[in-house]
Amino acid sequence: MASEALFSKVRLGTHQLSNRIVMAPMTRLRAPDGKANAIMAEYYAQRASAGLIITECVMISDTSAAYINCPGIYGDDFIDGWRLVTDAVHAAGGKIFMQLWHSGRVAHTSLMPAGAAPLAPSAIVGVGELHTPTGKQPLSTPRALSIEEIQDIIRAFGKAAQRARLAGFDGVEIHGAFGYLIDQFLRDGSNQRTDIYGGSAENRTRFLLGIITAVQQFFGHDVGVKLSPASRAHGMTDSRTETTFAYVLGQLNEADLAYVHMMEPLPGDESPDLLLGETVAFARKHYAGPLLANGGFSGERASLLIAQGGADLVSFGQAFIANPDLPARLKTGTVLSIPDYTNVYGLPGQPLEVGYTDYAAALV
Repeated sequence: MASEALFSKVRLGTHQLSNRIVMAPMTRLRAPDGKANAIMAEYYAQRASAGLIITECVMISDTSAAYINCPGIYGDDFIDGWRLVTDAVHAAGGKIFMQLWHSGRVAHTSLMPAGAAPLAPSAIVGVGELHTPTGKQPLSTPRALSIEEIQDIIRAFGKAAQRARLAGFDGVEIHGAFGYLIDQFLRDGSNQRTDIYGGSAENRTRFLLGIITAVQQFFGHDVGVKLSPASRAHGMTDSRTETTFAYVLGQLNEADLAYVHMMEPLPGDESPDLLLGETVAFARKHYAGPLLANGGFSGERASLLIAQGGADLVSFGQAFIANPDLPARLKTGTVLSIPDYTNVYGLPGQPLEVGYTDYAAALV
């Protein structure tokens, strides 16, 4: 049973949260036309007892082409669908941030507009495979962005934030983790540019800081940033991980954010110079603002971390899939349901609600 530390109120940006349990962003792929819909609204509203919900990754451009059935926010015609989601969550008493995302080189030409090459800081292919209309395929080799294109993407993040505001979101999270575009700029294994966006840690951080500035025009303090410095997802490497991310976190201290969301890597995914279980502590050392921890925490471990001052909030991902009432279950010690992992992602021809909104709350 989790302790009261996890259920105390906390201030995050301009919002007072009812508890320190956050629903982590999770890709669920329930948007066949790329637009949020009523079934997604039901799914998020079911989980509104979390102190904060962060949505799945949301495409800020049609060039963010990693997943089939992933939702977007890159046109005004996306706003109404997301308004269904925010209205439902707010009616249930919850708070919700949208996660803004560009996949960068984690993409395939078959998912890109006109079959174009994916976009990245440098023309270095990532590691892994994606589901495409013709089955699983390795990541496509990207092309390097021009400075003008980089600035266009920064503006696209700002426009996406503006639309998120119009759709009723309480804030946004900038996805700078897990080997996607922002992470690709931050690390020298994927960023080998020689201009103002490459080389030094200062230059490699410039893209992220530009995005923060663009997004804060519409959300002010209610902006979070997600990082995963120890993860090697999609082939990410850096020659000086700790030095790079100490600099990044130092810059984020000056950015007046709502929080930094720090991911612990999965076992076997961690970089050799920033080990599993140390990432949140590393962030606490270098970042003075509110810290949101993620990484397979139980209720007890999350409570202890908060009580000891190691983090201010903890996000839960997989536990929310089959337990829409997760905060109540953690508080009462109710056994958690196990999700059906075959239905985590939306499958072609399968009703959207299967494995999504059909998990019941416990009788507590």
